[in-house]
Formats: sequence, C-alpha cells, structure tokens
Amino acid sequence: MKKVFKYFSRYKKECVLAPLFKLIEALLELFIPIIVADIIDRGVNGDNPKVVVTGVLLMVLLGAIGLGFSLLGQYFSAKAAVGYSSDLRGALYKKLMGLPLKETGKIGNAKMITAMTSDVGKVQSGVNLALRLLLRSPFIVLGAFIAALIISPKLGIIFGVAILALAIIVVIIMMITMPKFSTAQKMLDGISQVARENLSGVRVIRAFGAEETEVETYGKKVDEHEKFQNFTAKISSLLNPLTFAVVNVAIVFLLYFGGVKVELGILTQGAIIALYDYLSQILVELVKFANLVVSISKALASARRIDEILEIESTKDGDYVREYDGSFIRFDNVFASYDGSEVLERINLEIEMGQTVGVIGGTGSGKSTLVNLIAGLYKPSAGNLFIDGKNTLAIPPTERKKLVAIALQRPALFKGTVKSNLQIGKKDASEQDFERALTISQAKDFVTEKGGIDCLVEQGARNFSGGQKQRLALARAIISKPKILILDDSSSALDYVTDLNLRRALKNQDFEQTVIIVSQRTASVKDADKIIVLDDGEIVGVGTHTWLRENCEVYREIDDSQKAGDV
Repeated sequence: MKKVFKYFSRYKKECVLAPLFKLIEALLELFIPIIVADIIDRGVNGDNPKVVVTGVLLMVLLGAIGLGFSLLGQYFSAKAAVGYSSDLRGALYKKLMGLPLKETGKIGNAKMITAMTSDVGKVQSGVNLALRLLLRSPFIVLGAFIAALIISPKLGIIFGVAILALAIIVVIIMMITMPKFSTAQKMLDGISQVARENLSGVRVIRAFGAEETEVETYGKKVDEHEKFQNFTAKISSLLNPLTFAVVNVAIVFLLYFGGVKVELGILTQGAIIALYDYLSQILVELVKFANLVVSISKALASARRIDEILEIESTKDGDYVREYDGSFIRFDNVFASYDGSEVLERINLEIEMGQTVGVIGGTGSGKSTLVNLIAGLYKPSAGNLFIDGKNTLAIPPTERKKLVAIALQRPALFKGTVKSNLQIGKKDASEQDFERALTISQAKDFVTEKGGIDCLVEQGARNFSGGQKQRLALARAIISKPKILILDDSSSALDYVTDLNLRRALKNQDFEQTVIIVSQRTASVKDADKIIVLDDGEIVGVGTHTWLRENCEVYREIDDSQKAGDV
C-alpha cells in the first residue's frame, strides 16, 4: 500500500513526536507502582509520615508532567491524522477526477463515494489511535513485565504467560475480523448505490407508487449489513472479556503465590501491591490495545480499498499514427468497445471544417459513443481518430478543451449561479460572451426573467425545467467558441420552434465551427450538410436528407415513422 502511505511524508515530525511523548508519559507511569511500594514499606509499615508525603507529592508531580506529555502527544497525533486524511482524500478525489470514464464506470459511483467518506474516515481514526497507542501500550506491557521480573523473577513468569496468551488471542481475532471489515465496506457500497438511485429517481418512484418496494429493498440491504456487522462486532467484542479474564486469572495466581512469599518473608507487602499495580496497568493497556486492534483492522481494510483506486493506471496507448494531413475530422477504421463488447465497428468517416453534421440512428446504435470518441471521453479500442491533423490520443486534455465542447441530453448543472455554471465552459468569459451564449442557446429570455446571469441555480437545477436546463448546458458549451460543438441529443426537451431557432443561430455565427448534432428526430438534422446514419454500431448511410431518403432504408424508415407520428 505504498500509494496510501506516501502521504505521511508531510507529517514525519508529528509521526515521531506523537508516539515519543506518549512513551515518555508511559515511562513516568511505570514509576508509580515503585513509589507506591516505597510508601507502604517505608512510610506506612515503617511509620514514617515524611516518606508518605514525599511519595504522594512525587506521584502528583509525575502525574502533572505525564499529563503535559500526554496532551502534546494527543495534539501531534490528531494533527498528523487529520492532515494525512485530508491529503489522502484530496489525492483520491484528484485521481478519480483524472481517470477515464471507462475506469470510473468500472469502479462505480457508490464505491467512489464510500471511499472518499467512510473509508478515509476509518483510516483517519486508525492513524490517530495508532500514533497514540501502538507503541505506548506494548511499551507499558513490556515495561511492567520487566519490572515484575526485577521484583520477583518467579512471579514474573505469571506476567509472561498472561501476555503470551493475550497475544495469541489478539492474533486469532485479527485474522478472523480483518477480511470481514473489508466485506462490510463492500456491502456499504451496495447500500450507497441503492440510496443514490432512489434519491436521484425519487420522482419516478413516487410517480409509479413504488415507495414501499424501494423502502423494503433498502431495508433488506441495511438489515444484511447490520447482521454482518453485528456478527463481526461479536467476534471483535471477545477481545475485552478475554483480556479481563486472562489478566484477572493472572491476578488470582499473583495474590495466591505472592501471599505465600509475603508470609515467608521473601517479598514485602509493598512489592506485592506493586506487582498488582503492574498487572492492572497491563489490563488497562491491553483493553486499549484490543480496541486499537479493531480500529486498525478497519483502517487497513479501508486503506486497501483506497489503494486499489490509487493504483489504477490509465490504459496506456500503444503505437498509433500521430498525424494526418487531410480532413478536419477523420475516422480511420475505428472500433469502440465497453468491457470487451464492441459498440462501434469499422467506422470510416471524414468531416470537413465548418460543416454541420447530423448523427441519427436507433436506440443503441452507437450515436453517443461516436461523438464521445471525438470529445475524448472514450478512446478507440482499435483504429485511429484524427482531429485537425492530430491523433486524438496525442491531444492533451487542456488542448482538447479548447478544441471540443459537448452538451449532453441529461445536462449536469451545479449549485451556484447561471454565471458560475457558464464559467465552467470559459473561466474568463466576458459580459459579451455570456450575452452571446445565452442568445444562441435560446436561454436569454428565461434567464433575464429570473434576474440575469447572477440568478441562483439550486442543487440539481431543480428550479429550472428540463428544456431550460438543456439550454443552459448548450450555453455552457457554446460560450468558449470551440472549433467542434457536439450536441448529443441536447435539444430533446425543446419544442420544434425553439429547436429550429437554435439551429439557425448556430448557422449564423460569425466564425467557422463544425457542429455535430446527435438526435432522434430527422427534423433536427434534415438541414445538415451531412447526415450519418448508424445501425447496430456500423455506418449504413452518409449523405444529405434527400439522398438518404432515396438510398438508405434505415433513414427512410426513421423519417417515415416520425412523419406518421406527426399525422
């Protein structure tokens, strides 16, 4: 998990100081039983009040100093844990935003959200506890064991057996629970997925009266997760009672055999109390360590899930033809696939600069995939695609952003203002740019009615209708004046008049632009310079509306069916 651990590099100082201060606190704590033994043997039994007072004052002093070191340790451990998790979450988000859509599709939205929230949170908690207790608890246990051996080597054997038994218990429970924590997180992914789908599709659920069904489905997922978590928690919870049982049995043996030694005069009463205190310290630290083991187990399981994402490498491009001297856009025997299933096959196509091109075909024919290849959202699985003389695989994202803009059928608008949403298309847009984009996209009137470009866009743009959302998404794509403007069925919610005005406005721009219109309606593409007809992932016709009516059966069927529908 090198990718996960490398983000500790900024917090080396904190990662050293936190356990160091906790070790100093632990060392001071180990002196307390010795002082107590001295108070009993020389102070109480020796009837020496001065020794009692001195011993009590010394314990108070050690306690105050230990508290100071403890607070410092807590501070540095919290600083390291919070800073590290913040950096890790930022790196994870950056990684996810930089991955191709093909890779994020494999991961799934639910896992990505769970990784950035629940998984990172568990890692943060694990790091915080580890810096505070991972060295401190074993140090006290080992220190108490050594002190016991010094006081009484024979009674020290009791400590050794108890520690060994507890170590075996911890290892066994860790081996059982660690894989289960990872499984629990995967189940949480499923719960997140169901919740996300239900919340995003709440209108559909209510329209079909499916609330009870969805609540039941969600409840089953939650119940399954709860049962699994409870089973895992029951196993983890065995650590505390087993720890208490082992240590208390050790205390019984200590008092039994120690009492005999006191009667024989081999040990003092103070020594026995010191040994008892050391066993009590071991008990407390092992209970803490048991909880630490559970937390670290969860953190490691979550860290592995995060590392899986960070380790994902974008598919490397093999050898390809870098340049082409010819048409503005050229598909050279291009194939495209999703998870090994071919969506586009043998695409050979040329588009000239300044042309308006329509793309039409039945559902699942590959229309969106075709334009997504041009936009760079997906890569060809075979063949070469050239734009402006360069292979798309050789065009960096910053250059592609200036070259291509796309408006999708389901527009994603973000909470903020109309202005902030349009600035995604062009960060330094001027007032003239906003005016032009809104006018061409037919959005100016309703934006003006709502108060202008500074009017509020609520979460999910729920204060706008479907057609208004599409027009704002069109304005966002238009505002940067890209050489290639792709409208992927982005006018499906517009009426015929608004759609016609949009196409006319795009035609009358004061600069040369290639416009690619994907549509289900022949009326939206009939005036295009060239229409591409797709069927089952292959091009079955290229030409004008009139030519395709006469020579392409697929196009003619689509056009006739729509005319029949209009009648």
